[in-house]
Amino acid sequence: MGFVLYGLVQPHSPAMSFRIELHDWQSAGRLALEIRMEVFVAEQGVPAELEHDEWDERADHVLAFEGERAVGTARLLPDGRIGRMAVRRDWRGRGIGGGMLERLIERARARGLVSVFLHAQTHAAPFYRSHGFVECGEPFIEAGLPHIAMRRDLSPERNAR
Repeated sequence: MGFVLYGLVQPHSPAMSFRIELHDWQSAGRLALEIRMEVFVAEQGVPAELEHDEWDERADHVLAFEGERAVGTARLLPDGRIGRMAVRRDWRGRGIGGGMLERLIERARARGLVSVFLHAQTHAAPFYRSHGFVECGEPFIEAGLPHIAMRRDLSPERNAR
């Protein structure tokens, strides 16, 4: 697949711009894993062996860049699961996570998926709710952290509202 340049996303601050690119694992892996290790392993204490799995090769990945520096990553699995959403600490709260999420949703629609789902860390559930996701079920522990399953319908009826 190589990579496809998605283009600029206009963040909340007019003084800042970033771009979000769609990649396969071959082109995204090194940078994506670097960000995941920083955010999940170093900051949150997730075991390092959980940060690369058999799904990476089959997933669509996004990388967010400010200039030439990769500042965020996330992935979309073939079944519609969004995961491994990570933004470097100094770049959080600037619209990068939302931009990556919406780019993956756009990709899911292009692939004909009718919904997407994810396991959100419970503290991040309000962020995902603001992007149209709803909770499904009760909180649970994953990778040693509290999570909640969430889903977003991509049907045309929902998007017409």
